[in-house]
Amino acid sequence: MSGSDSDGRSYVLQVYQTLMSQETGRWCTIVVPRETTAAAVIKEAVAVLGADPSRHYVLAEVKECGGEEWVLQPCEQPVLRILLWPLGAQEQHPCSDGYYFLLRECDPDGAVCYRPTSQPCGEKVAAQKLVERGFLPPEREDVDDLCDLPVLTESSILGVLRTRFQRHKIYTYAGSMLVAVNPFTFLPIYNPKYVKMYEKRALGELGPHVFAIADVAYHTMLQRRRNQCVLISGESGSGKTQSTNFLIHCLTALSQKGYTSGIERTILGAGPVLEAFGNAKTAYNNNSSRFGKFIQVNYLESGIVRGAVVEKYLLEKSRLISREKNERNYHVFYYLLVGASEDERKEFKLLRPEEYLYLKQENLDMEDKAVLRHEFERLQQAMGMVGFLPPTKKQIFAMLAAILYLGNVTYKPRGTDRDEGLEVGPPGVLAILSDLLQVRKELLVEALTQRTAVTANDTLIFPYSPSEAVTVRDSMAKSLYSALFDWIVLRINHALLNKKDMEECISFLSIGVLDIFGFEDFKTNSFEQFCINYANEQLQFYFNQHIFKLEQEGYQAEGISWHNIDYMDNVGCIHLFSKKPTGLFYLLDEESNFPHATDKTLLAKLKQQHQGNPYFVPTPVLEPAFVVRHFAGNVKYHVKDFREKNTDHMRADIVTLLRCSDRAYVRQLVGMAPAAAFRWGVLRATVCSLAVLKEAGRQHAEKTTGSRCGSRTLLGELRTPRTPAERLNCAVACAPQNLIDASSLKLIMGLSVHDRTTRALLHLHKGKKPPSISAQFQASLSKLLETLGRAEPFFIRCIRSNADKMEMCFDDSLVLQQLRYTGMLETVRIRRSGYSAKYTFEEFVEQFRVLLPTDASTPQRDIANFFQKMGLAAGTYQIGKTKVFLKEPERQRLQDMRHKRVMDKILYLQRWFRAHLDRKQFLLMRSAAIVIQVRALTSVKVTRWCITLERASDSFRMGQVPIRISRATRVPVQWNASLDRKISNPNELRHLDDFLANQVNDLHSKGKHLSAVENIFIRATVEFRENIKTSFFFVNLSSRCCYKDLMMNYQDKVCSLAGQKQKTEVPLVVNLFQSILDGFVRAEIKKEEVEPEKVHSLALASMAVTEHRLDHVLSTYQVNIMQSCDQCTSYIWGMEKAYMCSSCKMVCHKKCLSKINKCCSPYCSKKGSSQLFGIPVCVLTSEDSTVPVVMAMLLEHVELKGLYTEGIYRKSGAAHRVKELHQRLEKDLRSVCLEEYPIHTVTGLIKQWLRELPEPLMTYTHYSDFLHAIELPEKSEQLKAIYTVLERLPTPSFNTLERLIFHLVRVAKEEAHNRMSPSSLAIIFAPCILRTPDTSDPLTSLKDMGKTTMCLEILLNEQMRLYREKLNELQQLEYAEALVVKQLKLKRQNTVSPGNHGLTVCIKVQNTAPFGQTTFSEDESMDTDSEVEEILVHRIKSIKKEK
Repeated sequence: MSGSDSDGRSYVLQVYQTLMSQETGRWCTIVVPRETTAAAVIKEAVAVLGADPSRHYVLAEVKECGGEEWVLQPCEQPVLRILLWPLGAQEQHPCSDGYYFLLRECDPDGAVCYRPTSQPCGEKVAAQKLVERGFLPPEREDVDDLCDLPVLTESSILGVLRTRFQRHKIYTYAGSMLVAVNPFTFLPIYNPKYVKMYEKRALGELGPHVFAIADVAYHTMLQRRRNQCVLISGESGSGKTQSTNFLIHCLTALSQKGYTSGIERTILGAGPVLEAFGNAKTAYNNNSSRFGKFIQVNYLESGIVRGAVVEKYLLEKSRLISREKNERNYHVFYYLLVGASEDERKEFKLLRPEEYLYLKQENLDMEDKAVLRHEFERLQQAMGMVGFLPPTKKQIFAMLAAILYLGNVTYKPRGTDRDEGLEVGPPGVLAILSDLLQVRKELLVEALTQRTAVTANDTLIFPYSPSEAVTVRDSMAKSLYSALFDWIVLRINHALLNKKDMEECISFLSIGVLDIFGFEDFKTNSFEQFCINYANEQLQFYFNQHIFKLEQEGYQAEGISWHNIDYMDNVGCIHLFSKKPTGLFYLLDEESNFPHATDKTLLAKLKQQHQGNPYFVPTPVLEPAFVVRHFAGNVKYHVKDFREKNTDHMRADIVTLLRCSDRAYVRQLVGMAPAAAFRWGVLRATVCSLAVLKEAGRQHAEKTTGSRCGSRTLLGELRTPRTPAERLNCAVACAPQNLIDASSLKLIMGLSVHDRTTRALLHLHKGKKPPSISAQFQASLSKLLETLGRAEPFFIRCIRSNADKMEMCFDDSLVLQQLRYTGMLETVRIRRSGYSAKYTFEEFVEQFRVLLPTDASTPQRDIANFFQKMGLAAGTYQIGKTKVFLKEPERQRLQDMRHKRVMDKILYLQRWFRAHLDRKQFLLMRSAAIVIQVRALTSVKVTRWCITLERASDSFRMGQVPIRISRATRVPVQWNASLDRKISNPNELRHLDDFLANQVNDLHSKGKHLSAVENIFIRATVEFRENIKTSFFFVNLSSRCCYKDLMMNYQDKVCSLAGQKQKTEVPLVVNLFQSILDGFVRAEIKKEEVEPEKVHSLALASMAVTEHRLDHVLSTYQVNIMQSCDQCTSYIWGMEKAYMCSSCKMVCHKKCLSKINKCCSPYCSKKGSSQLFGIPVCVLTSEDSTVPVVMAMLLEHVELKGLYTEGIYRKSGAAHRVKELHQRLEKDLRSVCLEEYPIHTVTGLIKQWLRELPEPLMTYTHYSDFLHAIELPEKSEQLKAIYTVLERLPTPSFNTLERLIFHLVRVAKEEAHNRMSPSSLAIIFAPCILRTPDTSDPLTSLKDMGKTTMCLEILLNEQMRLYREKLNELQQLEYAEALVVKQLKLKRQNTVSPGNHGLTVCIKVQNTAPFGQTTFSEDESMDTDSEVEEILVHRIKSIKKEK
């Protein structure tokens, strides 16, 4: 094969059949153009090399001689691989240089038949390369689950983690626990398609992933109706924050079933905001969380997000003023200083980072300014998602600038004596600081330089020393930042609160995600590390309780055979910290309360009380530190500043100063009660608004006093409240009640720890001291453990791969150390020896009843017999006193057996029911055959009698009385020839509708009493016109619809309206309508002869343009976590806009839309022997026919011939007739005459066509979305969610579904005749267009049947409502048109009576304002009759245009 590209260039492919050298091996060169596929190259290479063409082959790329082979798919283009090679390799070259293609033999299923040849590399290396290429199964050291290791040791666990890490597999299971190794780089495995991939998959069914844990937790919560929690643990730098973000992203994606509420957006936006204000760069981690957070996402029992709560723990305030080398302050400061605009820099007086004392440090690296600018934009977008308005953002940024300027305040003694005070400066900094805080400069200086003490008789002022003043300044900065952080958490929780929780008492479930600071051991460990490591000790104890203690106690309580596994218990270390009265925390609180205590006295007391404690290691006397033996190793803590940090509260003078600020935001930060501050702010705003309105009214009244007349009271003269109490009551009455009610803030404060931390921080009471920081931390930690104790846990262990933050670098010693102190070996051992599946006898019988004997009476014995009958090994299950214990593979086996058994039962019922129907049909046919035979015998006798009668009639005379002929007999039996005309343009239907409207109006305008025939004619014509209107946009030009079909449809309509009483009038009405229709057709023929009408396309102008490529339904998508483009593989940063396919969840840049070359649906490339049935909708549609032709033809036939047939879709047609029509349509669609078949045969084929689609119209992808839409509480929310999901359907499916729903609406509209209501239609069609895949659990499908039916019924009812509204609007427009036309006729004929000088037309028409009320009288400014006539003509045209 040879050829050239569009630019004239050809490419040379060297194809080898073996790995031998070029001189001795069989090879060939092939010259191909660029677009040649691998399948075409294989075909030509087989022919050139003389290979056996009956065998199967694959084409593999080899870059290194004898090296790895990468198999190409048949549709891939080998030239695209060549273009990535070096220039020399693109021309002919020896095989030893590498870069060639290899022709390999494979099995019919695609498995490569590899026959090893002599290689220069060793046998072990060759086998390893075969494993990497996928030609051999993986070795046992690379397993997805550590429990599957044949040899369980520390080295084998480390080897598996290392091997998987080197292959970019950072996740590994340890039973149900997930081990995640931090790669310190982004891997493209977090796109939405991976969320879709792991949805409703059992743990272990696919490769390990954090999305698998999220999905299992979500569906376990829904199935068991119990709260879940996910504990993410690990030391600092192990990737806990990223894992939390991925989990939250997946949990919100799982709950967004068709209808995305604002709660999900707020949850996703809260993460970046909290990270910016609470995370910082440390020596171990570039995004280290310097606080702990517990995010509890609340769900309704249907799985829809109800709300969320964020708890925060122990913000590291000391980082604000000092840090270690190569570390940074909180992210938000650098984001603001680098990313702020020029206007913002001027407004907040921003400087460079190195000009602030709190940011100044050695080796300050600011090379990542582009990243910081992007992060600032991302932060602002996230703050908008949370609900921060632009003025609120400015207030937050102003506070951040004030905190930075606080660090630049300097002190200098005025003299040698302390009483002389301090000189504070620089003046410029003080001026900026007072402006940002909106406080007086003099008061600010006093608060920063002196302390005020109030006694019983006097007020004392004590100047600060320089060191005390610096401490006060830093304390003010830390307290302000802590208050700001608390306020942000409060606002986030307020935004996450579902307001209905305050009004309704609805039970909900929850999933909690804990992202708390990891274990830390720095060169200098202080009070923060002391608290952080204690929290990690508590979490390790919680882990041990659930993994080891409770598990083994449960086995022992059930009396099963079990050998206990020893583990490292850390209870002693926890008692060292928190046991009363000698715990380290309690001793620290005692020393903090003593006025003359020092760091030395604290250390001495600690050593004295815990001298013999094995977890407490004293240091040498001269070293001010002590060592604690943690589960993760020994940590040395320096006692310097322990006492000060434990009682770090804002001074009373500083609080008083800030409460005098002119800026309400500053006062809110230091307020004791946020709810009261919020209420008072609303009240102040209301009073100010009333004052402004009053002043504006007074000024307006003064301007208009001289020009107005009358006794109307001016706004300024209204009585105003005189007393303050009256003014307050007036303000409260005028203010919106929903703003004054701050119960939502109280609820939030009850759910979070904001009230405990902030009130202690701003404590002003003198009689009672506030709780210490350690006491607050212990209380919040106890509340956290209590919350976790009420939930079922999932564990994620994060491992730090190396200490230098290097990308994809695996440090064996560091990883092994983490595996040891977390007890990974013991964890895997108990996970492997234990039983992951536990059922009570009742639960087991309920879930697997179909597998057990029907006469089961004693569950324990019956279950044991059942397991023995299955042949389960003895070690794979055990039966206790009340529970059944199973290994995971056995549980999966039971579920597979249950699925198979249920499917067998379903097939049995289907066979029985079909046999019953066939038997019934056979009996009917036999009865019909007997009747036919009897009638045949009777007809023979009648024929003989007729012959005798004819002979007798010859004897009659001509003078006898003639036979009278009724008027009904004069109706012609056959239609006129003009009615055979085909309808080739929808405009003919519009003209026919107008023509019939004029005929009806003429009959109404006669003013005489109408006959029975005319009454039936008018009623039938009005309803027939509704059918014509509905056909404007759905007429199928490729079908053979003609006026004869309309005539037959009209006849059916007349018969249904006439009934039995007026049956004799039917021929007259039909005859009258035929004459009218014949006249219209002849007029249309003449019109075409005079002026041939242009053919217009059927494109709907109102149809929205949807961006789609190869059946992808693409819509804009805001990325919340970093992802990768599926087309160019480059990064898509958080908060950027991208395009996502709603079906396959493909994500790409806007610029990459043109690169999409893979079809969305897996069925679109499959075509079988059938051309119409069992074919994807996207294959049967095109730009010209948006609905499959066969479907359009069948639906149109039913609408013309069968709308009035009783049980049109309920009754089934004859199976052999349906099969016959199916075959004829497959053979030649155009030659089939549907009139030859009963209407039930056609309707049965419609249902069969829908059932045989590879993917239903409402798609498998969106099946769960529709079900979740039904589970929403409000009907309006259900409708909105259903229509939101419908918009995400692929365009061919949407168009076909739209046509089908419209057809069902027309059928349901004639319920009085066909007995088909929307509910019955939903029952029939829901299994056809909204069904689960065949691989899903049949029991689940049966349970969901009610939801699918309800979804379709809601959709049909809503569409019927809209249908009636549109027809009503059209009728009103026609009525308005008839009135105006009548008035125009009267005007032209000058028939207006003298007593009636005007005609008023009052019509209520939606969206028809120009003719809502039209009045013509003598008072109107109409000078001549021509003007009136012109206006009326214009009105008629406007109404026609509106129609």
